[in-house]
Amino acid sequence: MKAAQRWLIGVLGAALLSACGGAPEPAKDPAQALREALLSAEPGSTVTIPEGHFTFDRSLSLGVNGVTLRGAGQDKSILDFAGQLAGAEGLLVAAEDVTLEGFAVLDAKGDAIKMNQCKNLVVRGVRTEWTGGPKSTNGAYGLYPVQCDGVLIEDSIAIGASDAGIYVGQSTNIIVRRNQVAFNVAGIEIENSTQADVYENNVVDNTGGILVFDLPDLPVQGGRQTRVFHNTVAHNNTANFAPEGNIVGTVPAGSGIMVNSNDDIEIFENTISDHQTAAVLVVSYLITGRPLDDPNYDPFPEQISIHHNTIEKSGYDPDSEPLIALKTAAQLPSLPAIIWDGFVRPEQEGPVVCAHDNGELGTVALDAPNGFAAPDFSGAAFACTREALPPVMLGGAE
Repeated sequence: MKAAQRWLIGVLGAALLSACGGAPEPAKDPAQALREALLSAEPGSTVTIPEGHFTFDRSLSLGVNGVTLRGAGQDKSILDFAGQLAGAEGLLVAAEDVTLEGFAVLDAKGDAIKMNQCKNLVVRGVRTEWTGGPKSTNGAYGLYPVQCDGVLIEDSIAIGASDAGIYVGQSTNIIVRRNQVAFNVAGIEIENSTQADVYENNVVDNTGGILVFDLPDLPVQGGRQTRVFHNTVAHNNTANFAPEGNIVGTVPAGSGIMVNSNDDIEIFENTISDHQTAAVLVVSYLITGRPLDDPNYDPFPEQISIHHNTIEKSGYDPDSEPLIALKTAAQLPSLPAIIWDGFVRPEQEGPVVCAHDNGELGTVALDAPNGFAAPDFSGAAFACTREALPPVMLGGAE
């Protein structure tokens, strides 16, 4: 039985039988069959994608609560959007209690899979990829939940996104674990979100490995309480290929883990190796020099804890003019592994970044607010500890 026939019988069932005598109708196009199956799905049902390579010229959507979309595996059930003519993403999900499992979305015109205003979302064993390598014309996001509550992304692959391979934005109660992300601008990005655990991921060959950002002019602000731990973050030195004007285009190549204007962040027990700019970079939005007109936005990172990480080979060829100048002026073969730009809220009491037990590659507070006039390599600004953050608890995520 051909793949398309298995799809049509398994997914559409009796819908493909004519009203007279049950004789089969002519086979439908597989893409149209899946589109109809998603539109007609009932709560609690499973839509099955058979093994095969299927092409689409417009996006798919799922708006029914309680549906599982399941393929035969991320290398077996392939949804190919290289010829896409319409739609802003490959697959759009806007529903609660949805599980996506065991398939791949390739070469979407825009985002690969966008999940909007979802609750209790599970993404497991899904691959998103742009197969032509890193290009600014690739879609922005691979796996892209936004304004969701309860997000689990695990055992998945994201390759080639021109913004972030795995991006969770303006959401709460998040676990991102055991994923493989490579050759994206940002490997994993948690943005304007609260209570996220990012762990046991393999993050390699991106521009920036793991980003925890809080940005202005978004409906949800005040990102905080993210833990980044037990990840392998290695040689994320791919040249930044974000489209011009994109904020992620400011991320220096060779940034292992980067925090921008977020609060209550704990980075611990990661292996972070071979980053030309920095192993860990903590900055304020103010360092971008961009206009800031949002009166509700807080541009200062606070309560950052970086501890017990294994860090190797960092800061040897920074992709940043101020850091290049600093390295030259200080006559250093490499910059310290942990870099903080030095922006402090005017009424700030106590330290901003605590860093300890991260090896011997050092720290620097850049003094960016004063034009980098007096960078501090002593480590004094980082000499503190913070209490551990609590784990994120999701139902069904052991």
